[in-house]
Amino acid sequence: MKIQTAELIISAVKPEQYPGDIKPEVALAGRSNVGKSSFINKMINRKSLARTSSKPGKTQTLNFYLLNEQMFFVDVPGYGFAKVSKKERDAWGRMIETYIMERDQLKAVILLIDVRHAPTKEDQLMYDWLTHFEIPVIVVATKADKVPRGKHQKHVKIIRETLNIDKESPILLFSAETSFGKEKVWSTIESLT
Repeated sequence: MKIQTAELIISAVKPEQYPGDIKPEVALAGRSNVGKSSFINKMINRKSLARTSSKPGKTQTLNFYLLNEQMFFVDVPGYGFAKVSKKERDAWGRMIETYIMERDQLKAVILLIDVRHAPTKEDQLMYDWLTHFEIPVIVVATKADKVPRGKHQKHVKIIRETLNIDKESPILLFSAETSFGKEKVWSTIESLT
């Protein structure tokens, strides 16, 4: 997909703030330092629409990005690293759960995993939770440029085994630095929206 227009429409914390449109939505989930903002910016050809930060955990709301007036990327708060209170983390968890469980427009969740590391317990919980509720999941292994190409499949195998992903489900490699995998990710998104 060629992105002509992209804008942040709203940062929401509860359902009554969600956009009223019935356009398809794809949520982006992952650990706080997995590179969600870099992923969004690369996918939509913008340098800094989604704010990147050296401090993980900056996203604390559901950020709805309207793309080409046709669909939304919904950036949800990252998990795992943010230096916030347990109470705040629990509130984020409820906010994300409400959105994912109740939003009819949600077509898929892109689960971003850092290809350099085995998925964390939180990654496993998120994947298991999404698949339990039969929400389509696109697993994208970020930071592919940080691993030699010859070792890509070894790292993908670790992700597949840790998350217990069946052989038919693809794990897409991606690099925000080089655009590697971008077209494949877009074609997978388009097949689900």
